[in-house]
Amino acid sequence: MLGHFNKKGSNVSLLYNKILLLSRNKFFYLDLGLNDSFQNRIYLIFLHISFLLIKLKNTNTNTEHKKFYQKTFDYIFSRIEIDMREIGYGDLSVNKKMKILVKDFYNILLNCEKYKNSNIGNKERLFTKFLNFEHTKKTNNYKDMILYFDEYSSFCWDLSMDSVLKGELNFKYLK
Repeated sequence: MLGHFNKKGSNVSLLYNKILLLSRNKFFYLDLGLNDSFQNRIYLIFLHISFLLIKLKNTNTNTEHKKFYQKTFDYIFSRIEIDMREIGYGDLSVNKKMKILVKDFYNILLNCEKYKNSNIGNKERLFTKFLNFEHTKKTNNYKDMILYFDEYSSFCWDLSMDSVLKGELNFKYLK
């Protein structure tokens, strides 16, 4: 039983690391002009994980999937809290910021649930609300961001549940 638990824990870690790599893609910072900030990185993680969690939630509601969903959620917020402490945030600041981040995560998750059927304006509002761009020419950046997440969303929907549960996330965006 413990071997099974450890195996699943490592799959959550593997999935998180792959999401982390996606959120650190140079495309966001060089091509789209996102500010390379802690906040932007967190919101990119939230955007990427949201589509997977929605897939997990909508595909199957068995106990194993629910546990994986919860472990993934817990792991992500645990890592963010650890990272904030490593950066130097104090206890009060971390607690306050974590409450805001959990609220923002659920807001992003709700928006991502409607993403597939949203129009371009709603998709752009999602990105403008949470992400900070460097450049003044944001219109093209939002269009490219929308194209990226349209493709990523489709990728997630086509992904098998076994791949998600194993932490296998091999998304490649070809601009």
